[in-house]
Amino acid sequence: MKPTDYNFRIKDSVLGIQFLFVAFGALVLVPILTGLDPNVALFTAGIGTLVFQFVNRGAIPPIFLASSFAFIAPIAHGVKTWGIAATMSGLVAAGLLYIVLSFLIRLKGDEFLHKLLPPVVVGPVIMSIGLILSPVAVNMAMGKTGDGAIELIAFDKAIVISMIALFTMVFISLLGKGIFKLIPILGGIIAGYIAALFYGVIDFSSVEKAAWFAVPSFTAPEFNWQAILFILPIAIAPAIEHIGDMLAISNVTKQDYLKKPGLKNTLLGDGLATSVASLFGGPPNTTYSEVTGAVTVTKAYNPAIMTWAAITAILLAFIGKLGGLLATIPVPVMGGIMLLLFGIIASIGISTLTRANIDFNCPRNLIIVSMILVFSIGGMTFNFGGVPFSGIGLGAITGIFLNLVLPQPRKEDHII
Repeated sequence: MKPTDYNFRIKDSVLGIQFLFVAFGALVLVPILTGLDPNVALFTAGIGTLVFQFVNRGAIPPIFLASSFAFIAPIAHGVKTWGIAATMSGLVAAGLLYIVLSFLIRLKGDEFLHKLLPPVVVGPVIMSIGLILSPVAVNMAMGKTGDGAIELIAFDKAIVISMIALFTMVFISLLGKGIFKLIPILGGIIAGYIAALFYGVIDFSSVEKAAWFAVPSFTAPEFNWQAILFILPIAIAPAIEHIGDMLAISNVTKQDYLKKPGLKNTLLGDGLATSVASLFGGPPNTTYSEVTGAVTVTKAYNPAIMTWAAITAILLAFIGKLGGLLATIPVPVMGGIMLLLFGIIASIGISTLTRANIDFNCPRNLIIVSMILVFSIGGMTFNFGGVPFSGIGLGAITGIFLNLVLPQPRKEDHII
């Protein structure tokens, strides 16, 4: 039996819990920031991972699926504008888009996706996600609500708490060793939480009210065209991210998952996991690179370990006190973590462009990148049939359209 073969054993349960521990900070951060239930996110991360494993049962990659950061801005906007149930219909549609892409890959091959979504489009879309979210991070780090309208905690206390969370996260990322290097988010949250305890700004009433065992607050989707059309284009960035994650786990395990089970199956599994998560009211799922890092450190290539992580996540979802405790995390703690995370998202977009050697002396590339950034971040809105398109979704559509219609550069096209 090869190390990458599926082998479900009781003794691997502890390793599974360890991998969930690595993913935990990022997993619960998304629902906390977007107004969703963290316990539901735990449940849907577990269910989504199991769905992914079932779809790819011929050759299961040792990866864990959980809350996607790419959807933070559209979920937060959707929840505020249409409510959780309507927003979930948009997220179900996002998962269905993955499924459609997986069938197109099945018909046309992997190159189809790269032609439709080249780095010159995907890079600035990813940058937009981080840059649009940055004011929210800054406001929360200063003790305000995400829109900056209300001060929740005095600035002098909030800024100290947020900076402790931020720099703890930075130092763990830079100086941590082994498995500890892989939990900078969790480390930052814990350090910021301790600082908040010192300042006496934590309200434990949510923990006192919560039952020990409780069914998570599941929310079924309600069909809403506006939410669907607003959220659907955002799925473009994590679809490309999925390819990078599959390539990374292939390099770690020396098993080419791009060939078997192939992108046609892994993207199908990711799409089904996202749609299933949304049916319960959870955030969209994506493959977690920090868990891939943990696989690299531990050399635990058995995908059944991720089954244990999924089972543990599902069981934890029914501990009501855990959700109550997560609800006590103060705004500045989350703001401090977000300052770095959203900056990293923007940097990944830049990295996507540089790795692909995008020539910015070429007017065509310059136009595509510029229009995506300005339309996404500047607040441009277009109405199609009474349905407004704006933000990241509009930027993504604009980039795809321009990439398809603009003529390819001539050899003499350049900017001096």
